[in-house]
Parts: sequence; C-alpha cells; structure tokens
Amino acid sequence: MSEGKKMTSSRRHQLKSLMLQIATKWLEEEKKSIAAAKEAYLAENCPPPDLSGDLTEICKQLHAAIDKIDEARYDAEAKVLKADKEIEDLKLKVVDLAGVKKPALKKVRMSADAMLKALLGSKHTVNMDLRANLKQVKKETKEEPAEAVGDWRKNIEDKADRKKMFESS
Repeated sequence: MSEGKKMTSSRRHQLKSLMLQIATKWLEEEKKSIAAAKEAYLAENCPPPDLSGDLTEICKQLHAAIDKIDEARYDAEAKVLKADKEIEDLKLKVVDLAGVKKPALKKVRMSADAMLKALLGSKHTVNMDLRANLKQVKKETKEEPAEAVGDWRKNIEDKADRKKMFESS
C-alpha cells in the first residue's frame, strides 16, 4: 500500500462505525462503574436506618447524621472558596508580572491654560500668557541712505557688464 493512496469512503465509513461502537461500549462501562462507586459510597457512609425502637431515638440519629453531613459540606465550601481566592490572586500576579499593556494615547489639541486648568481643577486659574512677563525692548531701526538703494534699473546696467564678461569667454 503506498502512502499517497487515499482511503475509500466505504473503508472510512466502516472504521467510523467501529469507533462509534467501541465508544458506546466504553460509555456504558463508565456509567456502570459510576453507579457501582455511588452504591459503595452510600453503603459506607449512609447505613440503612434501624427502624426497630423508639421513633424519637431514630429522629435524633437522623438529625445527628444530617449535622455531620452539613459540617462536611461547609468544610468543602470553605476549601473551594479559599482555592478560588488563591486562583484570583495568582491571576493578578500573572497580570502584574506580564505587565499591563497601555492603550495608545490619542492626540488632543489643548492649550496650556486648558491643560493646567484640567490638572489643577477649576479653583486655580493659571494664566500661561508668557508674553506678558517679557521685558519690552524698543527695536532700533537703521536708516539706510536713499542713495544706497538707488534705482534698480541702474543696478541692472552695472550687472550687464558682468554678463558680457562671462559670455565672451
């Protein structure tokens, strides 16, 4: 039989039905074993009541048995709650060790005044007008002589001589 050859549908169906038969047998056996274990547990922990004797005595015995079972149930519940709490603590430790991923921050356009007001609250009114605190300086303007500026056409004529110098070479 070569590895490249595929299984036929009839063969696949036959194998599937065999597996289902085996699985149903296993399920039946498991149900029987669970029922047997339940019977053994009940026989061991819950003996049949002795009905011979006084009825009040029988009630007292049953009440004592119920109290014992309630104590066992309470102990089991306490253990489960303690285990659940330990599990929660361990989950929190795992999250702390792994580190919490911070969400991406969104860009918000906000003035410095608004930002400080948001941080410090509405009680504090902070003015971030930095220009108000600056020292005012008078700007000295240089007056250039009008001759230096001159007529722009005259300046072009001077440059025309330079242009001729580059063209001739």
